[in-house]
Amino acid sequence: MRLLRSTDLALRLLMRLAVADDATTPTTRRVAADMGVPYTHAAKVVAELQHRGLVDARRGRGGGLALSARGRAASVGAVVRAFEGDGDVVDCEGATPCPLNSACRLRGALRRAQEAFYAALDPVTIQDIAADPTGPLLLGISRGPARAGDHREPAVVPSGGQG
Repeated sequence: MRLLRSTDLALRLLMRLAVADDATTPTTRRVAADMGVPYTHAAKVVAELQHRGLVDARRGRGGGLALSARGRAASVGAVVRAFEGDGDVVDCEGATPCPLNSACRLRGALRRAQEAFYAALDPVTIQDIAADPTGPLLLGISRGPARAGDHREPAVVPSGGQG
């Protein structure tokens, strides 16, 4: 199963906020830059997370994003369902309905596989996936590259690929 980009971003954003300290509440613009995604895309995801009560967003001076208590305890499965929807994996009744629709066994098998996927994610919380050793990496990503006059090491971002 492949997740939508918005689902992936929502999970990474929640993880990042789970390790944020109160002194440095990140903004949507900063999180978008840290994660290398367009600001408009991040803003839509933040709005949806805020609407669901998982993120608190404050505007203006001293504003920023914070993970709500509900967000910290949120089930990864519930977040994925919210962004992916509960629809079928395949669209059997779309513009060109499948001729096997009335006697298809694949649709049910795919539905069961989808539910097993969600069931495996349901007991896992945002706090669980942001715990060590992930937490320090998330904080490293948020530091961004070193700037002139800045004496810290550049952030190391895992490539995710094989080297």
